[in-house]
Amino acid sequence: MNIPAILAIILVIAGVWSLAVWPQFLKRVMKDPRARDTAGKATKFLTVHVVLVSISMVLGLATAVIGVVGLVA
Repeated sequence: MNIPAILAIILVIAGVWSLAVWPQFLKRVMKDPRARDTAGKATKFLTVHVVLVSISMVLGLATAVIGVVGLVA
C-alpha cells in the first residue's frame, strides 16, 4: 500500500484514539442504571451499546493496522 506518511500517521492516531476511548465509554454505559433491568438482565440499551463499541473498536483496529502498513510499505 502506497499512501503518504502523514496520512498513514493520521490513520494510526485515529485507530489508537478509537481503541483508547471506546472502552472507557463502555465502562460508563455498563454502570448506567438503564443497562440492566430489575432482575439484573442486560437491557436493549446495554446490548446496542456493546454492539456499537465492538464495531467501533474493530474499525479502530483496522484503521490503525492500515496506517501501520502504510508507514512500513
